[in-house]
Amino acid sequence: MTLVQLTTPLTEEVARSLNLGDTVEITGRLYTGRDAVHHRLHHGEKPPVDLRGGIIYHCGPVMVKDGEAWRCRAAGPTTSSREEPYQAEVMRDHGIRAVIGKGGMGPKTLAGCKQYGCVYLHAIGGAAQVYAERITRVDGVDWMDLGSPEAIWHLWVERFPAIVTMDAHGRSLHKDLLESSAKALEALKA
Repeated sequence: MTLVQLTTPLTEEVARSLNLGDTVEITGRLYTGRDAVHHRLHHGEKPPVDLRGGIIYHCGPVMVKDGEAWRCRAAGPTTSSREEPYQAEVMRDHGIRAVIGKGGMGPKTLAGCKQYGCVYLHAIGGAAQVYAERITRVDGVDWMDLGSPEAIWHLWVERFPAIVTMDAHGRSLHKDLLESSAKALEALKA
């Protein structure tokens, strides 16, 4: 397990070089995307931005208008499992190299990570203000018709921290913990 500095956009080679347990700090562009964004992308709507090599952050940030500019006040991760029906295809169709969220994702996304060269990065729930401090500017917003939490926010981040919990080698910390917990529970029952 190492600390890896990442700069967006990411290449497939960089995504595949990351391993389970690596801590990363991201500098560059993140795009937010929650349920409504994934649904649109999955059903063929062309994204308003080029997502190739990009990172999608499962986040509904709290934004405040300051004159003509937007300021991010909170940017905690949202539960990623809701995107499980869509995530693998969205990674494939749009060349996404990383997804940030909380709680992990399932076997379909894990298979997609391995096949398409993508990683899942876990962000800590409850740290919304800490993550907002790493967002140095908001460069735009698209699909505001979905509502502010569901829109695609263009965030510029500096040293945004996360942990690789699903890698492009088919390994998942979430799967491992579920299996070891089930074994421990069975042992307690016996």
